[in-house]
Amino acid sequence: MVSRKIVTGDSLRLAQVYLKRGAHVPLHLHDQEQMVYVLKGRVRWLVAGQEIIVTEGEVLRVPSGVMHQAEALDDTFQISIVSEVI
Repeated sequence: MVSRKIVTGDSLRLAQVYLKRGAHVPLHLHDQEQMVYVLKGRVRWLVAGQEIIVTEGEVLRVPSGVMHQAEALDDTFQISIVSEVI
């Protein structure tokens, strides 16, 4: 339901993420800030208790230390960029 290709640099991690419709990313948090750019499809995010639908061409910012989860509403392709704690 979920596949990723990850490239890690000195201070960033970039991931190509493929989500099948109905795929869930469970509720979690991390110390790093995250940006998600949806290239294809739609994803329902819950960020700090707020529901946000992110569609093709839109970018979502998840601040560090904030609980979040995701559900793919369509087959989805997105790019996720996460800052690395140095």
